Amino acid sequence: MICEDIRRDLEPYVDRELGPESEAALRQHLRTCPSCRRVVADRENLGRLVRSTPYHPAPQRLRAHVSARVHRSGIAWRVLLPWAAAAMLAISVGGGIAVVRSTRGAQEPGAERMMDAVVDGHVRSLMADHLFDVQSTDQHTVKPWFLGRLDYAPPVTDLAALGYPLVGGRLEYLSGRPVAALVYQRHKHAINVFVWPAGTDRATTIAVQSVRGFHVRHWNRDGMSFWAVSELNDAELTDFAYALQQR
Repeated sequence: MICEDIRRDLEPYVDRELGPESEAALRQHLRTCPSCRRVVADRENLGRLVRSTPYHPAPQRLRAHVSARVHRSGIAWRVLLPWAAAAMLAISVGGGIAVVRSTRGAQEPGAERMMDAVVDGHVRSLMADHLFDVQSTDQHTVKPWFLGRLDYAPPVTDLAALGYPLVGGRLEYLSGRPVAALVYQRHKHAINVFVWPAGTDRATTIAVQSVRGFHVRHWNRDGMSFWAVSELNDAELTDFAYALQQR
């Protein structure tokens, strides 16, 4: 598969309409092509933004005005409606791209740099095939492994019952310091969760971001900072983050 194939199959891929073989080939290409990952990430973000756009019905006065103009001009509704839909899509797309492009600029100081660091850590683990220092589905095996290797105890939770099993952990170095990396799995996708002390006990809501084709979720809870990174689709990674946050 080459980059032109990604553009051709982008819409059915995002809409989950590709066959298993084509989807597998596309995912394999995305692992090695940052440019195509950005294209897919932008399209997924745009779709999410358009779906979240509030619906505002037109006032009755405007409806009557448009109806009268259409009647006088002799334009059939079946001709007008596709044009109106296309115009609305163009407005949504234009606004959506502006929001997608500005999401990183709204971060707190240092957050963008840290976001790049956690994505780099995720990519290194995939490229070097080094997801685990300790490989286990038992949280009571993974959690004690970090004792003596870190100056804090990362919370370790198994979400196998929800379809996101814990599969192991490792020691990762981000911005010059050792941190805990917990590894979860969804189907065949790895989810890296980087955990370290937040420096504050204030809990935060989950921040949703996409960087270089990877999806990122960040939140603070119980004095810890959590960063979840994966190429898993937006909806499932968000479900995972909320489940982990609640535990």
